[in-house]
Amino acid sequence: MALSRGLRCCQRVFSWIPVLIITSVVLWSYYAYVFELCLFTLTNTFEKVVYLLIFHVCFVMFSWTYWKSIFTPPASPCKKFQLSYSDKQRYELEERPDAQKLILVEIAKKLPIFTRAQSGAIRFCDRCQILKPDRCHHCSVCETCVLKMDHHCPWVNNCVGFSNYKFFLLFLSYSMLYCVFIAATVFQYFLKFWVGDLPNRPAKFHVLFLMFVALMFFVSLMFLFGYHCWLVAKNRSTLEAFSAPVFVSGPDRNGFNVGIRKNLQQVFGEDRRLWFIPVFTSQGNGHYFPLKNRSSESQNPLLANEDMWEESDDGSEEGSLVEDQDPSVTIEMEE
Repeated sequence: MALSRGLRCCQRVFSWIPVLIITSVVLWSYYAYVFELCLFTLTNTFEKVVYLLIFHVCFVMFSWTYWKSIFTPPASPCKKFQLSYSDKQRYELEERPDAQKLILVEIAKKLPIFTRAQSGAIRFCDRCQILKPDRCHHCSVCETCVLKMDHHCPWVNNCVGFSNYKFFLLFLSYSMLYCVFIAATVFQYFLKFWVGDLPNRPAKFHVLFLMFVALMFFVSLMFLFGYHCWLVAKNRSTLEAFSAPVFVSGPDRNGFNVGIRKNLQQVFGEDRRLWFIPVFTSQGNGHYFPLKNRSSESQNPLLANEDMWEESDDGSEEGSLVEDQDPSVTIEMEE
């Protein structure tokens, strides 16, 4: 037991190494750009002021979005998807597997769940003891089920999902902007240092490395950001891009694709003035999502009024009934 706790502690410590690497590189880039380039190399005062002003805007937005990506907790399913005390007692006391499955099917009837496991079974997490909402997956690193899980990113040491996907996209975009601005403004001084037009001082090496590092990060970020832009346009997560979500009618990669405009609004919200600011504006609560085939959705009264089924203070389940599911559907235990 003590060994297991020690290993977990070491794992948590080492998981911060990628974040420390990124932080170190960014802090060095701040010193190299502000001090070595702007204060020690540039001679034009107007150019200094403009460069420093724009640089600090990019730096603040990058830092803000990176902070939000790291420290926004991944959203987990509400208690309505967990087995209640009475349901858990019934489930544990029941020795017949078929009867246990029927208990879980009965619970699932009260929830807006449209996706299935690959086998066609209702998705159940035996670790968290919950019925998984649509697009929810269990993260073995965070040790919890994450709403609309996209992936676990080591560079932010966090799960990217419903609660912070907008922040992650903005982090990628402002990282690219940060790299582009540095590369564009450093380029002329990079050439001057390269050909020997400027004195051979310590600033030379900082400027040369700034150029290479900015271009290297920009190229890698460009492909990653482009991939996630495509995912947003298609309304898919990284997990769904590799394994299509399964509905009652079968697998469908475009099952949640409701059009580019609505797909963007699901992530960034309806107010476009807030799209590029790292504040939470995503639509919904992460427990259900509009479907491309709206026939199933229109038959579900919960999707018309989400307040009817959201968790109440006393834990009651009034108004949480949805259309009956096929009792022949089985439950698959997933991690």
